[in-house]
Amino acid sequence: MKEAEEVGEHTLKRSLGPVNLVALGIGAIIGAGLFVRTADAIAQRAGPSVVLAFVVAGIGCAFAGLCYAEFASMIPVAGSAYTYSYATMGEFIAWIIGWDLVLEYAVGAATVSIAWSQYANRVLDWFGWRIPYAWSHSPFEHDPGGVHGIMNIPAVFILLLLTLLLIRGTKESAFVNGIIVVIKVSIVMLVIGIGWSYMNPANHTPLIPAATTYTPPHDFPHSYGGIMGILGAAGIVFFAYIGFDAVSTAAQETRNPKRTMPIGILGSLVFCTILYILFSYVLSGVATVEDFRTAGKEASVAFAISKYMVGYEWLSKSVTVAILAGFSSVILVMLLGQSRVFYSMSRDGLVPKIFSDVHPRYRTPYKSNMLFFIFTGLFAAFIPEEIVGDMTSIGTLFAFILVCVGVWILRVRSPQLERAFRVPAAPIVCTLGIIVCGAMIFGLGWPTWMRLIVWLLIGFIFYFGYGKSHSRIDAPHPTEMPEGIKMTRDGLL
Repeated sequence: MKEAEEVGEHTLKRSLGPVNLVALGIGAIIGAGLFVRTADAIAQRAGPSVVLAFVVAGIGCAFAGLCYAEFASMIPVAGSAYTYSYATMGEFIAWIIGWDLVLEYAVGAATVSIAWSQYANRVLDWFGWRIPYAWSHSPFEHDPGGVHGIMNIPAVFILLLLTLLLIRGTKESAFVNGIIVVIKVSIVMLVIGIGWSYMNPANHTPLIPAATTYTPPHDFPHSYGGIMGILGAAGIVFFAYIGFDAVSTAAQETRNPKRTMPIGILGSLVFCTILYILFSYVLSGVATVEDFRTAGKEASVAFAISKYMVGYEWLSKSVTVAILAGFSSVILVMLLGQSRVFYSMSRDGLVPKIFSDVHPRYRTPYKSNMLFFIFTGLFAAFIPEEIVGDMTSIGTLFAFILVCVGVWILRVRSPQLERAFRVPAAPIVCTLGIIVCGAMIFGLGWPTWMRLIVWLLIGFIFYFGYGKSHSRIDAPHPTEMPEGIKMTRDGLL
């Protein structure tokens, strides 16, 4: 097979190895999800059975991760699920996935930057400093004293800083991300190690609470406990796994991608799954469900440590630092992933050419990075933080299902294509991936389904209004694809 190795000033620079990719995956995976969504799932959905929810989510990600690894080794170009769907199911499905990934990357990055702003203020409090409420919140928010926000400056600051880092180069971004990964993984392991001796067996009894209905403040009632509680919690904590697929967006900047992409995807996924199960088991054993409901999802982990692990207040503060670092690396990888997906979509003509313009010196899609900074910056500065984690989860689960379907389709249509990595027992693995991810979507509930449908309808307007008429489907594909693979309106030939 011909290696998809582009050269020239208009292409992306290959500078990442397997260690970089595993760190990139861990950097995206361990972040807001582990510290915030775990406590949220314990309080609202599953109680101590959150451990089983992480197992379910991890299994779903494992099936999808195997499919990603096969695709990434066979089609090692930028674009992730978008490119894979284009090659197997055609342009329209690819557009749906590309648009869907905006939920995961751009909207996700903006939302995490708002949370970053809140935690940054918490750290500044330790030193007697604080950014005024008006300049750290949106105009639609106000504090109990009636002070209204004007603009969230810290959120815009972190987005700008990380955007400039991405423009400077992927290798430099990966180096900074690697440092952050070491810091936050070390703190997570400290919480597990120290917290193990503070667990109360009563908090794990029963492990699976009886099925009831719980109505959280300002939200719809939903299942708590039982099987539906576990599935709902799996859909919530699935947000904590989002990131391993972002590894595949860096395929065109990876040395020997056929070998290193599977290592990066599966390596980061296995490492984080083990860490997640241990962390959720310790956290649900240290504090009660009521603790997580009353503390508030943002402060709950630090609250649990302060209340039950006496003498480890420094660890509580370390968790806050880890959360801040985790948010930073998540934003970094999300911005990287979004610009690379639109880089591929632009090369295919589905979005304007400006998204694929490459910096002559740094060989990064700098204009795309800046445009997404403006988009995410406006969102972060002037829109209040909403609970978009569920929407991000459903968008990503939908993409995972289509990747599993795509591997199966390609095995049937083009069994002769060379695959450096092959999904073992593909029909079974693909089917199980579809079923598990579908079950998690089902557990998220109808309000989240409706939000996804509305978002997709907006995407259809963009596609039929611009993308379809500007598509390069009949022109030679600008990215040199592996031999035997051609993009078509209906899928691979």
